[in-house]
Order: sequence, then structure tokens, then C-alpha cells
Amino acid sequence: MDKPRDPSHLKQRRTRQLIIGGIAALVLAFGSYKVATLERALMTVERQTVWTDTVKRGEMVRQVRGPGTLGAEEIQWITAETPAQVEKRLILPGTVVEPDTVILELSDPETEQRALDARLDLEAARAETRDLEVRLQSELLNQEADAARVAADYESAKLEAQAQEQLANDGLTPEITLKRARLRAEQLKQQSEIERQRVEKKKESVEAQLASQKAKVGQLSAVYDLRAGQEAKLRVRAGISGVLQDVPVEVGQRVAPGTNLAKVANPNHLKAILQIPQVQAKDLVLGQNAEIDTRNGIIPGKVKRIDPAVREGAVTVDVELLGELPKGARPDLSVEGTVEIERLANVLYTGRPAYGQAESQVSMFKVQPDGTAVRVPVQLGRASVNTIEIKNGLAEGDEVILSDTAAFDEQEKIRLN
Repeated sequence: MDKPRDPSHLKQRRTRQLIIGGIAALVLAFGSYKVATLERALMTVERQTVWTDTVKRGEMVRQVRGPGTLGAEEIQWITAETPAQVEKRLILPGTVVEPDTVILELSDPETEQRALDARLDLEAARAETRDLEVRLQSELLNQEADAARVAADYESAKLEAQAQEQLANDGLTPEITLKRARLRAEQLKQQSEIERQRVEKKKESVEAQLASQKAKVGQLSAVYDLRAGQEAKLRVRAGISGVLQDVPVEVGQRVAPGTNLAKVANPNHLKAILQIPQVQAKDLVLGQNAEIDTRNGIIPGKVKRIDPAVREGAVTVDVELLGELPKGARPDLSVEGTVEIERLANVLYTGRPAYGQAESQVSMFKVQPDGTAVRVPVQLGRASVNTIEIKNGLAEGDEVILSDTAAFDEQEKIRLN
């Protein structure tokens, strides 16, 4: 015989079934809503507004780039040597000049007076030297005449002594006469030797006095050359063949010693002076190949100097130009230079994105076949001017967005239209 069910138990069971069914329906409805909402919430971006590139495998050339100017290998800065006033400017920048071309005329009465005084002092010293030389030569001649007279007296006395000795041997002259003749000859011999020594000392004295006087003349001559040179430089000359680049003074201006008056450069021998950002300059070495864009042609070159100092966040690099200069190339012309650092063989690389630095991890949007782009983490490697190495996160053939994606930073997925 069947036992009747408890109505309360049936009610509880029915209630549980209703609750479970309701929850399942809610979950299904919520999931469908989220899927539909997600598809509708994808940000749509016009494809032509973004810059994309394809990941490639092969050789990647690492380069660094920087702005710069053309500079002359041979530059002559002309400075003022004395205080002066600018009287005339005879030529303007851009003029072709030779070493003797006068650019400016200066004036300074003190410089001119010092040159005049130095010339007069030198002329007086030279006249004094000539007078001293004549007087000393006269004294030397007198001394030599005295020495010659004594020497002649000695030779005469020596002959007299020899004659008396012969007579004494023949018994024709007393012994006392012979002794007197010998004594006189001996005395004159000593006196002649003394006179000869006096002549030698006189010569030494003459040489010393003339040397002292000539040294004084030489000193005054050097002073005059200095003063005359300073006076001559009041007419400012180019000093080298080239083109006048700059005259940073005005007529009537008073200039101090050391003031730059003019700049002359030889336009036939130019170099490129680049400013490479310091973060890119660590791999630069002498001899690396470079290309200089003059906006009127590309000139090949080689790195010849790297400044050890960093100024305003950049390193100065001098590049020797190896090709023919294009028309219009002149000092101070703005250029852009690219230096080849190295060549990487068989690496993954793509165009350099607008964000992310070398050896860093970034997120990039990878374009899918269905026209969407999904954000993926990417490990970047070594960088060049326009390309960058891909270490991880992308494969050959992947298409990625390189332009700035800051406008959709909050999106993990976007749709390209």
C-alpha cells in the first residue's frame, strides 16, 4: 500500500528546482549579454589613421641619427690684440678673401705711440752700437800698434845681443856691454809678451762689450717688432684664403684685447658636426660609416672625432666627408647625419614604434585576420633609427601597429575599419 507524500517536502523540492532553474537562466542571460556587449563595445579605428608594419627576419642595420651643421676644417678667428676702436668695415660676410685682404681698420693712439717710441729707441741703440764698435776698434788698433812696436824693439835688441856676443867672442867688446845687450833683449821679450796678452784681453773686451750692446739692440728690436706688429694689426687682415663668415663688431665700437673681430673659413674643406643624443651615443666609435643629408644630396663620410663631454643631452661627433660636396654646401649649413653602428644578422625586427625604448617590454597591438587588433606583450631588443629588434612576443609575418596608441590605452582589443 502506497504511503502518501508529505506536501511540505514536495513544496521544498519544487522551490529548489525553481531557484536552480532561475539561476541558470540568469547566468545564461548574463553571459549572452556580456558577449553581445563586448562585441558592441570594441573601439573602431580607421585603418588609414594608424601606421602598421610587418615583423621580418633578416639583417638589421643599427644606426643613430642626429642634426648638425657643416663646419670648415680650416677656420681663422681674428681677435683684437690691443684696445682699439673700429673705424671702418671694408667688406661684408660672404666675400671671398685672400690672406692679405683687409677686413677692418682700427685705431688706437696709444698703440701707435708705443710703436713710434719703440722704433726711435731701436734706432738710437743701433747708432750707439756703431759708435761703440768704431771706438773699440780704434782702441784695439792702438793696443796692437803698441804691441807691434815693443815686438820690433825686442827683435832689434835680440840682434844687438847676438852681435855683442860675436864681438865678445872675438875679444873686441867688454863683457859688461854683452850683459847689457842680453838684459835689454830679455826685458823687451817680456814686455812684448805682456803687450801680446794685452791685445788678446782687449779683443775679448771688445767682443764682450759689442755682444752686450747687440743684446740690447736685439731686445729693443723684439719690442719694436711687437709694437709694430700691434700697430699693423690695426688693419685687420683675413690671414687665410677663404670666405668671410662673420664680422661681429660695428663701426665705432670700442673693443678690448681678445675680442673676436672676424671669422674666416675655407669652404673647400668641410666636415659635418653632428649632435647625437647621449642615449644613442654609447655605441659610437671612430671610423664608423656615416651618411650626411644636406637636403641637396647625400654625402658619405666616416666618424673622425667623438667629443668626450655631453652638452645639453647630446654628444658632438665630427664626420669627415668623403664624397663631392653638392652645390650650395657652405659652413653652418644645416644637415642631418646617420651613423651606422652595426649589422645584426638573422634577427626578428620591425619598424620602430612611436613608444618604447630599446631593451624594454611594451604592449603592442597585433592585427588579426578578422580585422581586429589585440594587445600583446612584446620584449624589444636593440634599436636603430627606424627599426627595432623583437626578442619575444611576435613572430615573423605578424602585423603590428607602430603609431601612438595612447588614445586607446584602456582597450585590450580594437577593430580596424
